[in-house]
Amino acid sequence: MTTIDTRAKSSVLQDWLAELPMMQQTVLLTAVRGPDGLPKYHPTKFVLRWYRRCILLSALDGVVLSDPGAVGGGSFTGPAIESFPGMPWRAAMDQRVTDYLRSLDEVPHHFQMHLMHAVEILGYKHPDERIRSWWHGVYLRLVHDMHLWPETEEQMDARLGDSREGWLARGDVATND
Repeated sequence: MTTIDTRAKSSVLQDWLAELPMMQQTVLLTAVRGPDGLPKYHPTKFVLRWYRRCILLSALDGVVLSDPGAVGGGSFTGPAIESFPGMPWRAAMDQRVTDYLRSLDEVPHHFQMHLMHAVEILGYKHPDERIRSWWHGVYLRLVHDMHLWPETEEQMDARLGDSREGWLARGDVATND
């Protein structure tokens, strides 16, 4: 006997992502996998678990996991911190970001750039204000760690607004092909 899953098939992406320009959606997807060569419990992996929860549905049950410590999600979108229901999560996640920043010498630069740009989008576009605010703070930490100035939301929208001209305006001739 064959069992047929009668649940409606849909995207694993949270609904709010469909409102973003395609370039911003693509940037968000580039950071989902994470870098090769790092151990399963490297600081990067815990930041990524929370990141994934902010853009993906839990594949095991199709729900949004809006707390980084909530049970569920398997190992891919599993808890990023140990917590209990109702526990404030910001301080514990801030420490995860500190641990990540202190481990950057072990992280491929290419991945770091993907994550920084993806986090920027969450920090400007996530529909939940407390999550958006937290990710914006992470974006500022990542940018300042590299001694750079952050983009404004308007600058990001121009660069990642589905316009080739907007994209090229912020690129370098060496890689604008």
